[in-house]
Amino acid sequence: MSNIPDTFRAFRISDDEDGYRGELVEQSIDAQSEGDVVIKVAYSSVNYKDALAGTGKGKILRKFPLNGGIDAAGTVVQSDHADFSEGDEVLITGSGLSETRDGGYSEYLRVPSDWLVPLPQGLKLHEAMILGTAGFTAALGLWRMEANGQSPDMGSIAVTGASGGVGSLACDIYSSAGYDVTAISGKEDEFEWLHELGASQCISRHELYWPESPLASAQFAGALDNVGGDMLSGLTRVIRPWGNIASCGMAGGIGLNTTVMPFIIRGITLLGINSAGCPYRIRKELWERLAGDWRPRHLDRIAAETIDLDHLSGAFDQLLSGGGKGRIVVRVAAS
Repeated sequence: MSNIPDTFRAFRISDDEDGYRGELVEQSIDAQSEGDVVIKVAYSSVNYKDALAGTGKGKILRKFPLNGGIDAAGTVVQSDHADFSEGDEVLITGSGLSETRDGGYSEYLRVPSDWLVPLPQGLKLHEAMILGTAGFTAALGLWRMEANGQSPDMGSIAVTGASGGVGSLACDIYSSAGYDVTAISGKEDEFEWLHELGASQCISRHELYWPESPLASAQFAGALDNVGGDMLSGLTRVIRPWGNIASCGMAGGIGLNTTVMPFIIRGITLLGINSAGCPYRIRKELWERLAGDWRPRHLDRIAAETIDLDHLSGAFDQLLSGGGKGRIVVRVAAS
């Protein structure tokens, strides 16, 4: 372990007799979850799930203590697996990080090779974390919709929570893939930015009205929903025949008030997007596409800021208060 220092910095989340807290600690690699590859983490990112875990405002961690961070990108410094060698650039998203095992807010990270993805050609480590779980989730939503017959000629795709990480990347990725995108957001001052990312139309969620009838006039060919609750319920009433809704968020609630009518009479489909547990084969394919034909054209505009480990708490508060825009990247690399 000559390439790994005796101790290094990590943002560790605990819940014990001293209360729930996230704090920077000095840690050794032996204190981390088991794995056959160790990477020197260059970058991570801040997702809504990270903010919930880091503040304790959501039940994300299934065991304590654990290092936070559901994303990581860096360089292999030690490997006991034939597919990875010292010096390889790699990334990992979801896969139990900061849920059942230590996550990416650590200068060094030990992970199982089963979930580690080689950095695709055409992506830099920093760019991979602008994408992170958010970009992967947006891509998985489109992949699942297309697997179920969605195509650009069917009409516009609605993206809810469009100014957030998943939503903004979806606007860019989906428009790049040839779709007409309707961005739905409560932040009207971000409409010009969303247009720049590829949205052809922007609708304020404050002015959005869903008719009460089980079937209303069809407005969209499909949707990526980051909100859940009343938003998702409303979308089920206005999707065109044979359209798909990819559901990937629940910030607006976990309830779903709908009927079977849209599913039977219009043949629409509700697809659950579980990016954390996505099979490796699909995971690797999607990262290749994110570096290729689905690569966002405006990563520099979506990257809101780059912070370091010392500023995680402020980023969590910003995201949970609704002040987030685009993506926050975390510079983790040891000096």
